[in-house]
Amino acid sequence: MLTYPDLDPVAFQLGPLRVHWYGLMYLIGFAAAWLLGRWRASRPGSRWTAAMVDDVVFYSVIGVIAGGRLGYMLFYGYDQILANPLNALKVWEGGMSFHGGLIGVLIAIGLFARRYQLRYFQVGDFVAPLVPLGLFAGRIGNFINGELWGHATWVPWAMQLPCVRFPEYCAGLPAGTAFSPPLHPSQLYEAGLEGLLLFAVLWWFSRRPRPTMAVSGLFLLLYGLFRFMVEFVRQPDAHIGYLAFDWLTMGQVLTLPMLLGGAILLALAYGLRDADRPRDHATG
Repeated sequence: MLTYPDLDPVAFQLGPLRVHWYGLMYLIGFAAAWLLGRWRASRPGSRWTAAMVDDVVFYSVIGVIAGGRLGYMLFYGYDQILANPLNALKVWEGGMSFHGGLIGVLIAIGLFARRYQLRYFQVGDFVAPLVPLGLFAGRIGNFINGELWGHATWVPWAMQLPCVRFPEYCAGLPAGTAFSPPLHPSQLYEAGLEGLLLFAVLWWFSRRPRPTMAVSGLFLLLYGLFRFMVEFVRQPDAHIGYLAFDWLTMGQVLTLPMLLGGAILLALAYGLRDADRPRDHATG
């Protein structure tokens, strides 16, 4: 078994200001999207300019932060809003939802497309390959924070957590136990699947011209598939638990529309492309 290295969530401190690794990971993700977008915009045949990339990243940053926080409060912390609506503004206490951030980015893409008089999925297809490295960085931030662990397991790469820092994972163990049972490092699974693998597939897929909606559809479909799979080994949120069947989680429920939407977009993309092709009159 591996032992969690007990990383400090605080990267550095300047007087009373503490800068957390999780926040830095967001900055790294946004910077990666900006650099990749600038590089793509500079390629021959691109209809994007550097200024357009700057703007779409700015719009997306607002969408991720606002949507991610509001989504978390609505999907996972609704009781906190009922207790005090101002809790939604307490971003320093943590709590961000990918699905809420996605909704925020979808709205941001719409506003950007309207400003530049572009079709919605012209923007969506450009933005989609820029997202996964940010997801990778965010999951590494989760790992450094020591959150979102999976179920107990005996796989060789499972990790034991120090009970001093993570007493909730050592509940019920004899007094003086040093480490928790070995757990799935589900944050790293997500970093590898939703981050690196999804980036590699989308970057390769989008290097050649594809039908409009195809890149966006593939992003939704693959992210939904990867997230749904990892949820089987990831512990559900303690205050929510399983929603049904002793395995269905909130993350899986929120992912189902992504799977369906991605499949529909891919079908429409290639269906419309095929419909626009001239038919062979010899074969009908």
